[in-house]
Amino acid sequence: MSDRIQVHVPYQRLAIYLEHLKTRRLNPEVFFSAGALDGISREELASQSGELHDAGLITTIHAPFMDLNPGALDASIREVTKQRFQQVFMAAELLKPRVIVFHPGYDELRYGDNRLAWLENSISFWREMLPIAKDLGCTIAIENIFEKEPSTLRDLLEEVNDPAFRHCFDVGHWNMFTTVTMEEWFTELGPFIAECHIHDNHGQIDEHLPLGEGEIDFDQLFELLKRYSPNSVWTIEAHSKERLERALKNIGKYLATP
Repeated sequence: MSDRIQVHVPYQRLAIYLEHLKTRRLNPEVFFSAGALDGISREELASQSGELHDAGLITTIHAPFMDLNPGALDASIREVTKQRFQQVFMAAELLKPRVIVFHPGYDELRYGDNRLAWLENSISFWREMLPIAKDLGCTIAIENIFEKEPSTLRDLLEEVNDPAFRHCFDVGHWNMFTTVTMEEWFTELGPFIAECHIHDNHGQIDEHLPLGEGEIDFDQLFELLKRYSPNSVWTIEAHSKERLERALKNIGKYLATP
């Protein structure tokens, strides 16, 4: 499998899928929930990381996100978020990921008139986290979740203004919440994209279908990725082995495109 492809693997299942990943040469994006972080054995993770790297596999990480918010107006929430993300960076010392994906925590329905306060908090938060990521040699990528259009993420990326602070474009989330076209999104954020989360849906719920089984135009997506971010990582977010196999088959034609 191409070195640019990652596949979603929850940390709690990494031991189960480790041999399969090595045999199939699948690069894992390891997802750490809060509970997984609390239960990590550093010795076990070091051993797993060693096996992955010895097999020539490349890792990325997806950080926890439930209840966390780097731009929260409540300072206590920001502090808990920082503690969780510091745990992620401790895991990253062993896994040595090329990218760590984080949710930004912004939702215009909640923040509304407090958008600028959220943005200011978020900018300060990430400026504090960035030196840790850079010491580890990895890139932070902020994923779109509820964003209807890219202006808030663009403002965050432009204000932090660091090549180690980039965007993870989640095409499934875009399809559910967008009020702008994919072309318009890429015009704003395409050059910031370091990673793309690839899964399909019909625009109503986060189905995490294999690409080609929903309504998203993947021909357009991969053309835009080629144009704006040709070196981005592509992560297949399939939540079962069966869906992963179908996704790997369906993505093949895009890997073969020069």
